[in-house]
Amino acid sequence: MSRNGTDLRHGRSVWLADAPQSRPARTYPLFRGRRVSDVVIVGGGITGALVALTFAREGIPVILLEADCVGCGSTAASSALLLQEPDRGLADLTGRYGRAASRRIWELGREGVRDLVRTLHRHRIACDLVERDAIYYATTPRAFHRLRAEFHLRSRAGFACEWLTAGAVRRATGVSARGAIRTTGNAQFDPYKACLGLMRIAASAGAAIYERSPVTHIHHANGLVRIHTRHGGIDASRVVIATGYATRHFRPLAGRFRMYRTYVLATRPLTDRQRRDVGLGNIMVWDTDRPYHYARWTSEHRLLLGGADRPIRPGQTRSRVFTAATRELRADFERLLPALAEIEIEAAWEGLFALTPDSLPYVGPHRNYPGHLFALGYGGNGMTFGSLAARLLLEHWRGEHGADHRLFHFSRLR
Repeated sequence: MSRNGTDLRHGRSVWLADAPQSRPARTYPLFRGRRVSDVVIVGGGITGALVALTFAREGIPVILLEADCVGCGSTAASSALLLQEPDRGLADLTGRYGRAASRRIWELGREGVRDLVRTLHRHRIACDLVERDAIYYATTPRAFHRLRAEFHLRSRAGFACEWLTAGAVRRATGVSARGAIRTTGNAQFDPYKACLGLMRIAASAGAAIYERSPVTHIHHANGLVRIHTRHGGIDASRVVIATGYATRHFRPLAGRFRMYRTYVLATRPLTDRQRRDVGLGNIMVWDTDRPYHYARWTSEHRLLLGGADRPIRPGQTRSRVFTAATRELRADFERLLPALAEIEIEAAWEGLFALTPDSLPYVGPHRNYPGHLFALGYGGNGMTFGSLAARLLLEHWRGEHGADHRLFHFSRLR
C-alpha cells in the first residue's frame, strides 16, 4: 500500500546506524490467511503505532499492516523535532480560518506534543526523549518585521513565548539573526526507537502487528472494508490509512498534496570544545525561510542539520538532486555557523513527505471512500500531528464529530 522504506528515504539515517543493513531484521510476522477485525491500520510508522496503541488500549480489535519493516520509512528519515507550532504561523492561519479556529489549531499542536511526551514517559520507552526550548529566528529585515508581528499575535492569543534580541539569539545559538521567538514545551527523540517502543506496547495491549505485508487493494462491500494482501485478507469495519500521503491506491486524492523531499545531515559526535566552537546550545532552532532550515543535537552530541526541501518533479534524477541538496544544505549552515566548515559530516539522508495547501493534515473520513479513515499530509509536523490524529480517529470511531474534527477534515479545502 505504501512504498517500501528505501523509497520513503534515501541515504543512511543515523537512527538505523545500529541495524546491520538498511532493512533491519523483521520483528513481526507476515500476514497470512483470512481474518476479521474491527479496525485495520495500513502503515507502520509512528502514526500507525500511535493509532494502534490508542485503539488497542480501549479494547478495540485492531490489526496493523506494514509493507516493509516498522519504523523504517518516513519515521526513520525524520529528525524528530517535536515542535508545537504548525508549519504555518498563527498570522497565516488567522488570515485563512479566523482567530478562533487558528488559535484552536495551535492549541491542538501543543496538546499533540504534550500527549506524545506523556505516552513515551508513561510506558518508559527508551528513545532519548528530552524536552527542549525552540528558537524561531529571522535573518532579513522583512522577515524580522513579520516575525515581530507574529510574536505579538501569539502573545495576545495567550501562547507563552519570549522575544529575543539579536544578541540573545547569538548567545543561545551562535547564529547571527535580527530577532527570534523562543518557546518552551517542545521535545526531541530518536524516532525509530520511539516507533519500535510504541509498536511493542500496542502489541502488548492486543494489537496484531504484521511486517512485510503490503496491501494490494481495498474495497468496500456489504458494509465491510475488505483489505487484501499478497497472502490473505481481512474484513473490517474500518480501515485507517496512515501512510503519510496518498498512495497509488488513492490516486483521486493525490491532487490534494504536493510531494517533497527533505534532507538531513548528521555530523560525527563532537567534543565539548567543538560544540562550544559551533555555538549552538541545547536548543532546537529553525528559521523563517521557506523552505526552512532547522538544527538540533542528538544524545550522542551529533549535530543534525535539516532543510533544503524540494518538490518532486517528473524527470528528476534522484541521486543528482540528493547531491545538490545536501551540498546546498551544508553551505547554508556553514554560513550560519562557520565552525561547521571544519567538522566532518558522517551521514546524509533524504525523506519523502506530503504537504497540503495550508500545511495542515487531513484526518478523518472522505465521502468517496466508505469505511475509510485517513491520517495524511503532515508536512514537517508528522510526529506532533500523528499523536493528534490518533485521538481524533478514536473519537470518530466512537461517533464523536466535533469542531476539532472539522479543522482537519477534507472538506475544509475546496
